[in-house]
Amino acid sequence: MALLTRRVLLKASAIGGATLSAPSILRAAPPSTGRIRHLAFSDQGGKPDGVQVMVSGHYALVGHMFSNGITVLDIANPAEPKPVKFWAAPPNTRTHHIQVMDDMMLAVAGADIPTIGRYNPSVSYYEQSFAGGIKNKGDFVAGLLIFDIKNPAEPRQIGFLEIPGIGLNRLWWVGGKYAYLSAHMDGFTDHILVVADISDPTKPTIAGRWWMPGMNRAAGETPSWSKGRFALHHMLVAGDFGYAAWRDGGMTILDVKDPANIKLIAHRNTFPTYPGGTHSPLPLPGRDLALVLDESSGFACSKGLFYGWVYDVKEKSNPITIATLPTPSDQDWCRPGENFGPHNFHENRPGTFQSETTIFATYHNAGLRVFDIANQYAPREVASYVAPPPAKIVDPRPGNALAPQSCDVNVQKNGLVFLSDWNAGLHVLNYNG
Repeated sequence: MALLTRRVLLKASAIGGATLSAPSILRAAPPSTGRIRHLAFSDQGGKPDGVQVMVSGHYALVGHMFSNGITVLDIANPAEPKPVKFWAAPPNTRTHHIQVMDDMMLAVAGADIPTIGRYNPSVSYYEQSFAGGIKNKGDFVAGLLIFDIKNPAEPRQIGFLEIPGIGLNRLWWVGGKYAYLSAHMDGFTDHILVVADISDPTKPTIAGRWWMPGMNRAAGETPSWSKGRFALHHMLVAGDFGYAAWRDGGMTILDVKDPANIKLIAHRNTFPTYPGGTHSPLPLPGRDLALVLDESSGFACSKGLFYGWVYDVKEKSNPITIATLPTPSDQDWCRPGENFGPHNFHENRPGTFQSETTIFATYHNAGLRVFDIANQYAPREVASYVAPPPAKIVDPRPGNALAPQSCDVNVQKNGLVFLSDWNAGLHVLNYNG
């Protein structure tokens, strides 16, 4: 299929806004529904593989899945995002997840996808476990990177917390003393919770750790689970409580007010009845609710459907599932070479759009979905946006069809939406709901 020209894209689009800035990597005009309008597209300076997006002033910062670094874009005019800087990570090191607050940026550092693949080449990325040491598996950096971004266009590294292991996956930090990390440490079977004290960002330290019983192989613990991957994907904190997603290990609520003495309050797991992959928590403390997305994996729904769960957490020790988010059904999304299902939430970070009734979530090939959960027992979809497929795949893992892989979403107070994709660049949208 021939690539659409800029003129054809403009004619084909019925949603208004600016034309796409780099149509040469796209194959179709971007569809949307209802309250979403497309403003702009960026291939992020030729590095379209975006993951987590943060905004600082009139700059957007994007961590990459495969390009091993962080791109900074000038978004003073959001209809024309302009790449102004690429910070290159150390060799073989992935910095795909970042957090920004108070003129600082925190970034994960860990083995990149090819290096992870060499650890256990017979097992997929989603099923990897990292028991024991990782010596001679590759030369990479593992730990927490800390940057001064008073000038976001020129990130300046000021600190580093080394955590020997395969590296960090994701983190939560909204300013203040503590950052909550998903980190693999040598001797553990997989990623655990590590709390970093960054009160002196030039000399960060470890303030506490917590893991599922059975994960500390070096201490002689043996797993109590017979199948699946028990590993912290990441945790969000609301007040004294941390809501953590443990992939096939389900969801935990932890008392984190004392990082040196973290306590388990509750544990719920839908695996193996459902496919697992618990990925993204979103506490809604004003309503005593918590949402959890299970990350879909596998092509053509080969593992079944993955869901977004609504929990009533009025009693923290007894969270109860009361609903699921609607599974997109506007077309048949279970297609060869495509991954369909949930990935991540807009996280209600301070300084961004915050709502406990309007929820933004990415659904891989089904794009961005917006839900109204004013009635928590009957969530409904109110808007969507599906990005066009890429003309090529950046992901080095085999089997991917030319389909969007909507990854992360960041929504600003003014309704600007920044939507990343593992292969197909950054879309800037406007939500007028």
